[in-house]
Amino acid sequence: MPTPAPVTYRHGGLVCTDHTLDVPLDHSDPEGPAIALFAREVVAEGREHEDLPRLLWLQGGPGGRAERPNASGAWLRRALTDYRVVLLDQRGTGRSTPADRRTLARFGTDHEAAAQYLAHFRADSIVRDAELLRRRLQGEQPWSVLGQSFGGFTTLTYLGLAPEGLTRAFITGGLPTLTGHADDVYRAAYARTLAHNELYFDRYPGDQALADAVAAHLDAHDVRMPTGERLTVRRFQTLGINFGTSAKFDALHYLLETAFTRGADGPELTDTFLRGVDAAVSFAERPLYAVLHEPIYAQGGRATDWSAHRVRQEFPAFDGTAGGPLRFTGEMVYPWQFDEDPALVPLRGAAEALAARTDWPPLYDLDRLAANEVPVVAAVYQDDMFVDREHALATADAVRGLRTWVTDAYAHDGVKADAAVLDRLLAMGRGEA
Repeated sequence: MPTPAPVTYRHGGLVCTDHTLDVPLDHSDPEGPAIALFAREVVAEGREHEDLPRLLWLQGGPGGRAERPNASGAWLRRALTDYRVVLLDQRGTGRSTPADRRTLARFGTDHEAAAQYLAHFRADSIVRDAELLRRRLQGEQPWSVLGQSFGGFTTLTYLGLAPEGLTRAFITGGLPTLTGHADDVYRAAYARTLAHNELYFDRYPGDQALADAVAAHLDAHDVRMPTGERLTVRRFQTLGINFGTSAKFDALHYLLETAFTRGADGPELTDTFLRGVDAAVSFAERPLYAVLHEPIYAQGGRATDWSAHRVRQEFPAFDGTAGGPLRFTGEMVYPWQFDEDPALVPLRGAAEALAARTDWPPLYDLDRLAANEVPVVAAVYQDDMFVDREHALATADAVRGLRTWVTDAYAHDGVKADAAVLDRLLAMGRGEA
């Protein structure tokens, strides 16, 4: 099938051009199976004929679809004053060839084959995809990159793998540990998540009794969400992931407000509440996030072995059956979610195989990063629940020329919440801040 021609259209003061190209599933085997890669180039209307440089947006995740122009964060309008912005649907997401329970069904019970396929969906493959896209759009001319969260992780891989493709790099909430194991990541993450629980219950002290009551009700009753699966206490606890962003920190409070109603036989959880919980805890729209969340930290000869699940035992405050005040978990993925979430059940075998894998290639070229010549600036959020500040600063020290802006004014999604974040980074990149 021939590669579709680019399609250009106007939308809300923007000129958008959709690009689709085929890329190798395995870049070490360019003649092997291919998958489709989709990207949308956006430029401010009236400037489409200007020779503006391109900025590649690498969104968070893993497994997150690129933003759509009609629902973009604050950063996009600011970026469009200086750049043409390229929104890449990272492999497996959005309009790129999807990786989910339906497309992976072709592997049947061959879970090792499915895992081998999914192993090609990490940052190193995304960088190589981006390089093919760059050459398609502008030949050998380098471009800039803005990486948010996992997109920042991918940017560090980019700096080691193909620095010749970059003029400069901007990173927000996305400086990972370069050498740490997943256990180190989650051990630090649980401590930060506990701190965010305290912030939440300090803001909404009445919610502690309400959260405990919901947990007790779930423990005593077989409660079904609108989709039919049972809502367990441990799945209810995963709502704490919302504590990590300013846009959603308060969402749990307003959801808990709707929790109970008086039923025929006593208190019951409302359909409004259960529908809201389902929307927050289901991985139906982002299965790759669950499958790859630990493999994005895997390097060398050590398996992740369901790191978040194992490390959780070191933090008894998260034991929802212990009878103490309920504490919500954060950005962690557990093996039991592949039993309880219908979108993940068919992927359980592949996830188990990925968790056991030991032959992961390195993601970061430490020598190249130490000799880096690409200008890099990064926003490090002081109280980021998702990315550890100390890990981030250690990584900044390991990358030659990387300049940081450490701030306590924003949560993990600061670049989406306030255009001033990108404005500050662009000024830093110009040497003005």
